[in-house]
Amino acid sequence: MSNDNNSSNVEDVAKKLASSSLSSKAMAFKPTFNAKAPAFVPRPTAATPVAPAAATAAPAAAPKPMTISIGGSSASSAKATPEPKKTEQEPEKAEATASSSEAKKETPVAQPAAATSAAAAAAAPEPVDEVLVAEEEMLLDEHFKEHLNIIFIGHVDAGKSTLGGNILFLTGMVDARTMEKYEREAREAGRESWYLSWALDTNQEERSKGKTVECGRASFESTKRRYTILDAPGHKNFVPSMLSGAGQADVGVLVISARRGEFETGFDRGGQTREHAVLAKTAGVRRLIVAINKMDDPTVEWSRQRYDEIKTKLTPFLKAAGYNPRTDLIFLPISGFTGAGVKDRAGSLCPWYTGPSLLETLDDLQAIDRKINGPVRIPISEKFNDMGTIISGKIESGHIKVNQKTFIMPGKIPCEVGAIYGENDIEEQSAVCGDNVRIRLRGVKDDIIQSGFVLSDTRYPSRCARAFNAQLVILDASNIITAGYKAVLHVHMAVEEVVITKLLHKLNKQGQKSRMPPPFVKKNEACIVRIEAKRSVCVERFKDFMQLGRFTLRDEGKTIAIGKVVKLIDTSAASN
Repeated sequence: MSNDNNSSNVEDVAKKLASSSLSSKAMAFKPTFNAKAPAFVPRPTAATPVAPAAATAAPAAAPKPMTISIGGSSASSAKATPEPKKTEQEPEKAEATASSSEAKKETPVAQPAAATSAAAAAAAPEPVDEVLVAEEEMLLDEHFKEHLNIIFIGHVDAGKSTLGGNILFLTGMVDARTMEKYEREAREAGRESWYLSWALDTNQEERSKGKTVECGRASFESTKRRYTILDAPGHKNFVPSMLSGAGQADVGVLVISARRGEFETGFDRGGQTREHAVLAKTAGVRRLIVAINKMDDPTVEWSRQRYDEIKTKLTPFLKAAGYNPRTDLIFLPISGFTGAGVKDRAGSLCPWYTGPSLLETLDDLQAIDRKINGPVRIPISEKFNDMGTIISGKIESGHIKVNQKTFIMPGKIPCEVGAIYGENDIEEQSAVCGDNVRIRLRGVKDDIIQSGFVLSDTRYPSRCARAFNAQLVILDASNIITAGYKAVLHVHMAVEEVVITKLLHKLNKQGQKSRMPPPFVKKNEACIVRIEAKRSVCVERFKDFMQLGRFTLRDEGKTIAIGKVVKLIDTSAASN
């Protein structure tokens, strides 16, 4: 009897093969990552014959998805869910599936709980941390006025300190009685026209010589923003102090003297107007306000011709330095001594200029994107002992609070924030990215802290390295530069002696690397080099933290090259 059944089954199969068409081509198998595995369909046997309609409709049924996870912790995501055993009632279920195949294309198939949760976890976006959002809103409410750090740069005797002192007086940060005292003392010293600068030049050496030596600091406030003035020295011997100030600045004010002869001296080769503009761009100053000062001088008398002459000469140079003339540069005429064009517009004194004043321009600048909830990064600019260890610096990323646990890098020196002092020595409970603050630390002595160290949080400490690869642009080298060249590295607040140990690639104008290492590089060329320091330096890749990834190389009192960190090499010993 069984032989007859087998023979009849063979005849049925032969008839089906004869009637079916073999001209169609099978679909090529194309594996896809995280694809859904098709549902398992059992091969028809003698015990479970399949009707022709069911057999043709079975491939159209919606497949059961299988989640593929690489490196997942769930065991169910690594293996497909086993198919339940078939029973003798399977033909009836197959017929029902065939009749509703079109509906199943739109209706998802029920999945096991483990597979569903794994698929949902892979497809769903990262959840928003409501605690961080609420904390950021609270900090923004506390620090509702944006804080901008402004650096005054330019050639010596351009009037930077005088302009800064007059701003403090016009905004009420220095009262009239104090300014009268400065004027009386300056008259007695034979320096009557310097009295406004004494609001920023506080030590006796600066007042007697009329030259700023260290980067002065003061603060003022408008109806829209809070500002910190960084008054950079203009003499070429004090460029390192200028670099330390530029590393903390958000906006630059390039002060130009319109007096006949003074502009030409500062802009000609060897003048500090050129070097300061390039160094400010290297330090991260994106916007530059060009304040053409001393327009009230008898040699100028608010001449539009003189203003246009200076603007015409400066614009091509600043464009070559990396500033976009349309979006990054703002020119305006002022008189820092009389205050015309500083707080209020010059008006009838300068009828051909109808634009805003200097303070109006600062208030109208676009807001800067701050990383309030980023990892804490505070390069230390100075430290001292005043009944405890106190450091100062600008918060480049994140925010800090009183009693917060922190690390001082390099070395992972543990400490705790004891107090935070904002502008005008006012004690605060918190400070956010962009603020210039002084911090009292607990659990650490000041003798082990140096300028250039970085205060960071304990979860994401700052990275440190003794060696790194960098992209350089050679600005001014008297000779060719080869492997073994020694220079002084200026990165944020750190100053370190370094050696260029390898020339890895030379870059063409399109940024393409050479296949072979170049034997040397010279002025106006770009290259990739290996730089090594004697001790670990707190640096980051430029794409991670721009302020900790851009630097300047100086030698023999001049800027040799500017660059950015592209790869950290030796980080094992530096982070310990």
